[in-house]
Amino acid sequence: MPKIKLPTKSPHIDMTPMVDLFSVVLTFLMLTTTMRQQEPAPVDTPFSISEKPTPDANMMTLLLSTDDKVYLNFDNGPDTLLKYRPKILTEMGKRYNIEFTPTELREFEKYPSSMGVPILKMKEFLAAKDVKEKTVFQTGIPIDSADNQLALWVLFARQVNPNIQACIKGDSKTGFPIVKKVLDILQDKNVNRFNLITSLEAAKINLEEIQK
Repeated sequence: MPKIKLPTKSPHIDMTPMVDLFSVVLTFLMLTTTMRQQEPAPVDTPFSISEKPTPDANMMTLLLSTDDKVYLNFDNGPDTLLKYRPKILTEMGKRYNIEFTPTELREFEKYPSSMGVPILKMKEFLAAKDVKEKTVFQTGIPIDSADNQLALWVLFARQVNPNIQACIKGDSKTGFPIVKKVLDILQDKNVNRFNLITSLEAAKINLEEIQK
């Protein structure tokens, strides 16, 4: 009696659910991701072998450029509801008798990059709509003895957020005098511990030593 052969069918894979899921994930990332704005001054950080990551929050970054300008940035803290950034600007405004509007405070809060704007030019900086217009006001934070605005920014940042950590990001060619001046300002405000932001040096592997 002959054997009964069942008809063979090639398997069929429906990729529609996978494509739909991929489209949803891609749309979510496009709507929630914000482009990182370029720093006001190009900085080529030195290399190191340290693998300690920079903090995600409670971070105050001092950017030192090769032309001896200082820029500053800080976050809103571990919870954006704390709104540390507008609070710091408000305190800075009180020191110089400048009252910032709610719109200006929101603009300052969401600005994603470091700023080197003298406080007397801050209103014009926040009112500028174009990136090129804002760049005009990025002349560096004054640090001279007659008007040491960097010291005041550090003071108010620590008063508003006691957990804030100082991080210094300098170019490998930044001059020593400006670095020393910034360190003196930090120590004068009792900031004796800080992090240096560097690039991770590539590890060199010697195959001959490994084989031995």
